[in-house]
Amino acid sequence: MTNKKMISDWFHLYCDDLKHYLIYRMGNADVEDFVQETFIRAIKGLDSFQSRAHPKTWLFSIARNVAIDELRKRKRAKWLHLVADHSNHEPISMNTPESLLGLNGESSVIFETIKAMKVSYRDVVILRGVKELSVAETAEVLNWSESKVRSTYHRARTLLQQKLKEAAHYE
Repeated sequence: MTNKKMISDWFHLYCDDLKHYLIYRMGNADVEDFVQETFIRAIKGLDSFQSRAHPKTWLFSIARNVAIDELRKRKRAKWLHLVADHSNHEPISMNTPESLLGLNGESSVIFETIKAMKVSYRDVVILRGVKELSVAETAEVLNWSESKVRSTYHRARTLLQQKLKEAAHYE
């Protein structure tokens, strides 16, 4: 199979999963750009792809790195934003992460609760709980041991349940 065909097949198989992961991870409407960046990096790094790894986990690892890079860029830009006057700035899109994911009611509360979690909990909840990757796949994406994935997922799920119960009491 040619590299072009292989990437095309992976795009059709995993694009939606990567998009959902990045929406949960980044919480904004520029997710198509991040998916595109993920596949650009995959094409550039195809020579380093080890066929013993599963393409899905390899692509999730790339997407995670794209998200981390973007968050770092935003952090740097935040300081520039505080100094510069951006009074004419208009949002690029009116889409919210909730509308892109088709969330409403309880699902929206879960999304907001996951977004508020610390990064390691958020990553493992999205990969294991939302995208239903196996423990081994999640460990490969996050570059963690399987036992760390299990324990972190357990802690994150417990915290998520606790926060959702608290949110339900306030409504």
